[in-house]
Amino acid sequence: MKIFRNIEDIKGINNGVVTTGSFDGVHVGHKVIINRLRNLAKMINGESVLITFHPHPRRVLYPESEGKDLVLINSQREKIELLRKAGLDNLVIINFTKEFAQTSSMDFVKNILIDKVKAKKIIVGFNHFFGHNKEGNYNQLHDLAGECGFEVEEIPEQDIQNESVSSTKIRKALLDGDIQRANAYLDHQYIIIGELTKGSDICKNLGLPTMSVFIDEDIKLIPPEGVYAVSISCNEMYFRGMLNIRNSKTRFQPNHPNTCIDMHVFDFEEHLVGKTATIFFHKKIREVKSFSNQDEMKKQLNFDKQMIDELIF
Repeated sequence: MKIFRNIEDIKGINNGVVTTGSFDGVHVGHKVIINRLRNLAKMINGESVLITFHPHPRRVLYPESEGKDLVLINSQREKIELLRKAGLDNLVIINFTKEFAQTSSMDFVKNILIDKVKAKKIIVGFNHFFGHNKEGNYNQLHDLAGECGFEVEEIPEQDIQNESVSSTKIRKALLDGDIQRANAYLDHQYIIIGELTKGSDICKNLGLPTMSVFIDEDIKLIPPEGVYAVSISCNEMYFRGMLNIRNSKTRFQPNHPNTCIDMHVFDFEEHLVGKTATIFFHKKIREVKSFSNQDEMKKQLNFDKQMIDELIF
């Protein structure tokens, strides 16, 4: 997948089949659009193209209101990795500023989609708007298609078990700790990509050494406190593990104040410290507990480990 981080750098795209949007989560509805891009590109010997924005437009336009506490399912690098796995050919990441927000939908289509990306087909999702004041939509694209020499197609709303798939619903499921529902909506497991750092000495003394997970983007959604069954990919190796998310006054994420993420990796490999890992969430297995002594804590952690052993093969 080719990645363009500057509009002026876009070049070499052949017969672009293009869509735009945030694509937070790269969920099952997004994959319908991406698969349609790929199929259409194959039919015209072209390339699939996704145009997205960073930072998220709401963080730029409404920093003191709806953008202030906005969290996203994926960090930027997580989204890039998921789009790569989805088989996308080209990703254009536009730096979203207040100045760029003034771009009219007409200019966006003509100056970027046509002049830069060389779009032959433009695909939009259900109820999609773009451009200054969200003035652009499917109807406008349809009216411009003949004049500008491209085709346009709208993908209808996608449902799972009679519920509309949306990033908003996935975020709610994750914030409720309902990992399995979120994974069903996503059509893949919720992930955290982060650097593994030194963990808790307490757990190490109990024979269950841990590593902390450092997340470098403050906009990344973190599920609520609890113990989670996870699997881990690092250095082309795969492990099972249990991950603990808790509020802490002494150990926390610099970008997520008062949040501590510790993970015990089964068949612990200490040389993983300092490496970047992808953590796949399977299920929340319990809430955070307080323990009166270390023996009680060790007994519970071993019980958790046995449960995860049975859950993840």
